[in-house]
Amino acid sequence: MKITAVEAIHLRAEDPLIELFDGSYDDCILVVRTDGGLTGIGETESMAPAIQAIVRGPSAHNHARSLSAVLVGADPSDPVDLWHRMYESTDYVGRRGLAMHAIGGVDLALWDLCGKIEGKPVHELLGGAKRDRLPAYGTIYPMAQTPEEVRAQVAEGQAKNLRNFKFAADPWWLDNIALTGRLLAAARAQAGENAHLIVDAALSYRTAAEGLRLYPIFKDVGIWFLEAPLPLDDVEGHLEMSRHGLTIGVGDLGLTHVHDFIEMMDRGGAGICQPDISQVGGFTGILQIAAAAYARSKRVITHGYKTNIEIAANLHFLAAQPNVEPLEFSLSHSPLRWNTTREHFPVEVDGCVRVPHAPGLGVTLNEETIERYRFVQ
Repeated sequence: MKITAVEAIHLRAEDPLIELFDGSYDDCILVVRTDGGLTGIGETESMAPAIQAIVRGPSAHNHARSLSAVLVGADPSDPVDLWHRMYESTDYVGRRGLAMHAIGGVDLALWDLCGKIEGKPVHELLGGAKRDRLPAYGTIYPMAQTPEEVRAQVAEGQAKNLRNFKFAADPWWLDNIALTGRLLAAARAQAGENAHLIVDAALSYRTAAEGLRLYPIFKDVGIWFLEAPLPLDDVEGHLEMSRHGLTIGVGDLGLTHVHDFIEMMDRGGAGICQPDISQVGGFTGILQIAAAAYARSKRVITHGYKTNIEIAANLHFLAAQPNVEPLEFSLSHSPLRWNTTREHFPVEVDGCVRVPHAPGLGVTLNEETIERYRFVQ
């Protein structure tokens, strides 16, 4: 069997929150096709037109090749080998950032394809699932600005059987810290004392001193951990924030390589790695990050704010890991979040999501959604 084509499809829905940091209304789907009729699918959290350019070329030279030039004609049965071919063939222009985003989306599609070729779910290719179901937490963004509305946001997630929640912050949280405290207290009251509450600062703080202003209210409401507090270049600032009693999670907002995560663990005090599997080189890349984290007794909790393609990928990865970690379950209202695949992953009554067992990722594209939201410039 040979790869015949690699396609990057830009999907875009009208975004009522375009001024906010919400990527769920814009997506890039990766499709790997073969001469045997089997197809692999993936996606990436990135800028779709840039990913399309990296995928389809044309190549500049042998260290700045398009991913299509690397893959077309290749045997798809060894995703790890193909990952290294892609990585080495883009090292002149890549190794981090956009090139890794593109490799990540294609790598997901290659593992999906490999699973279909072998008739196995991806988690079996990763060494086997250690659990059939995973606890989930619902990500809420943007946070409402009254206690009553915040309680309603949590209640909406609870209606989907979610028990744990993450709120993504905005810079306005610092404008009125007393209000932010009341809003988080309302979230805690609605969620209950036994719920995990997470704050994703989403790079809202420019300095450690600025971010630390919110620590008293985070501690009052029992925040489980703090995600992405500072610009990722501020390694020392992360270390300073880690010294004040809250575990720091990093990775989903700009780290794309295992050595980025190693620096944040070794020098930045990060206790949790939060790679977005589509941004760090797919399954092949995230396995390198997990190995580095476990060697340092750190945790790996995947980021996921796209469609059910990424939900499926994270389920396969987390199911095969040694420790039980929660699945991020986006509560975005974007139609892409819910309708890009035919399959859905409901949260069951105990707050867990079932791991798929069909070959590959276990998801198929909803062609109606693809055609409706396909964006062509």
